[in-house]
Amino acid sequence: MTEDPLHAKVYQQGQLMMSMNDLLGWFVHPDYKSGSLSRISDLHVKVGRPVSFRIDDDLQPLPEGSNVEPAAMETFLRAILSEKHQAIVFGDESEDVDTGFEWREHNVNFRLNVFHDRDGLAFVMRMLSSDIPNIEGLGLPNEAIWREIVGLKRGLVLVTGVTGSGKSTTIAALINYINRSRKTRIITLEDPVEFIYQSQESMVSQRQVGQNVMTFSGGLRSALRENPDIIFVGEIRDVETASLALSAAETGHLVFSTLHTRDAKGALSRIVDMFPAEQTKNLCLQLSFSLSWVLSQKLVPRADGQGRILAMEVLKNIPALGNLIRTGNWQQVYSTMETQVKEGMMTMEQHLLHLFQHHVITRESVETFANEASVIDRLNQLQQPTAK
Repeated sequence: MTEDPLHAKVYQQGQLMMSMNDLLGWFVHPDYKSGSLSRISDLHVKVGRPVSFRIDDDLQPLPEGSNVEPAAMETFLRAILSEKHQAIVFGDESEDVDTGFEWREHNVNFRLNVFHDRDGLAFVMRMLSSDIPNIEGLGLPNEAIWREIVGLKRGLVLVTGVTGSGKSTTIAALINYINRSRKTRIITLEDPVEFIYQSQESMVSQRQVGQNVMTFSGGLRSALRENPDIIFVGEIRDVETASLALSAAETGHLVFSTLHTRDAKGALSRIVDMFPAEQTKNLCLQLSFSLSWVLSQKLVPRADGQGRILAMEVLKNIPALGNLIRTGNWQQVYSTMETQVKEGMMTMEQHLLHLFQHHVITRESVETFANEASVIDRLNQLQQPTAK
C-alpha cells in the first residue's frame, strides 16, 4: 500500500524525520499558544531552505531543520493539494495555485499559496482560526467604539492595516456579534472564505471570489439585488468595487471592507486616488456622506514576550471630519483625530503610549510601530510607566 503523503516522513530535523502532518503540528504546539490563539501564523517552505514558521511576526527556521529537497517538496504538496491542483502545479504550464487545505485531524483550515521561484517550488500556509473570537475580548481600545459600530444600520466601515495585522479577524468578530444579536440579512464576498459563520439571529450567505462569484465588483453588484442589510467586501481593490461599496453605504446598507494602508488618513486618500482626478470633488463629497468609521490596526509584540496585542487607530466621521473629507484636506485629519478623543477617535500614537504606560508593550515597540516620528518627543516627556 502506498504511504499516505500527509504522514510520509521525508524531512529531516536534527535526528528526526518529519512528515507534513508533523510540520502542521507546530501550529497547535503548546509552546506557541497564547490563550486559544496560536502565535504561529504561517508556514513557509521552499526548495533549498529550511522549513520556517512566522512566530509573533518574525520568520524563524525550524530548529536543526535541513534544507528542503525537491523530492520532499513534491511529497508535501501531494499531501495538501487536490488532484486538480496537483495537475496544475506539476503540469507543463507550472502555474501558481491559491487554494485552501482542511487539516481534519485537528479541524483546522489553512489558506495555501503554491508558487515557483528561481530555486524551484515554494508554498506558504496561513492558519485560519476555526472559531470567531468574541469582539469583547479582541482588545479594541474602547468598548463604546465597537458597540456603536455593531449598532449601525448604514454606512461604510473600513478596517485597514498591512497583511497579517488581523483585519479579517476584527471584521469577523464585528459581523458575528451582529449575527448573534440582530435580525438582518448578511452577505459576504471573500477571497478566500476565512471564518465560517453559522446563521443565528441573522441569515448569512458567504460567497467566495473565484468560486461562487468571479470578482468582488461582480459579487457586490449581485449582492445589491439580494436584499441585504449588511455586506462584507473582503477587499476594495479597484475603482468599480470602491464605487459600488460607496453607493451601497449611501443607499442604506452597512458595508464592511478592508484596505492595505498603514493609517486611517491613508485609507481616505487611497480611495479617492483610485478614481480619475476629474472625479475627485464628487468622490470626496460621496465619501464624506458614506463613511462611518476607519479602524487602522497593527499587532505589536507584548513586553512579556507572550504573543502580540492589538494597537488601533480610530477615525469616526463626525461633522468636523466630514468637512475635511469634502475639501480633501488630509493634512488636518490627524490633528482632528488627536483632539476628538471624547468623540471616540484615537491616533495610533495615543494607543501605543497608553499600552506602554501600562507595561503592555516596550518603548522600542512604540518607536517601531508609531506612524508619526513626534512620538519620540512625547515618550521623552512621559514619566515612568505606571506600576502594575
